[in-house]
Amino acid sequence: MVAPRMSVSELEQFLQAEFPQAFSNKDIVIESADGRSSLLRQYYSERMLRPGGTVSGPTLMALADFAMYVVLLSAIGPIGLAVTTNLNINFLRKGQPGLDVMAAARLLKLGKRLAVGEVTLLSGTSPDPIAHVTSTYSIPSQEV
Repeated sequence: MVAPRMSVSELEQFLQAEFPQAFSNKDIVIESADGRSSLLRQYYSERMLRPGGTVSGPTLMALADFAMYVVLLSAIGPIGLAVTTNLNINFLRKGQPGLDVMAAARLLKLGKRLAVGEVTLLSGTSPDPIAHVTSTYSIPSQEV
């Protein structure tokens, strides 16, 4: 893959300025991002739960998509208009209430116009994934 184009602090500054609706309330933090992988943590909140006391699918999908966006930006730099073209999620087990959710993303292929990656979602410190995600992002042309 490539050397990182954005550090964690640069990613945080960019996301706070360009994507505040998803990043400014501090419930998601970027723990690492290196141009190949990223690790995000979403702090537990009761807003994450669906009836039955499990972490909701929309919460997991949003976190996975955000983790993929972060790893992509760390690889290509501040290109805010990179967008999701496909996201597939397999729910594997119940996300436990009271525990943070971790999203470990990695790029599988980075091309000029498309990036493909996967995200493993974990509940708390358990090594057993609660969901597995594959995702494709479209990268806009950077012609000047």
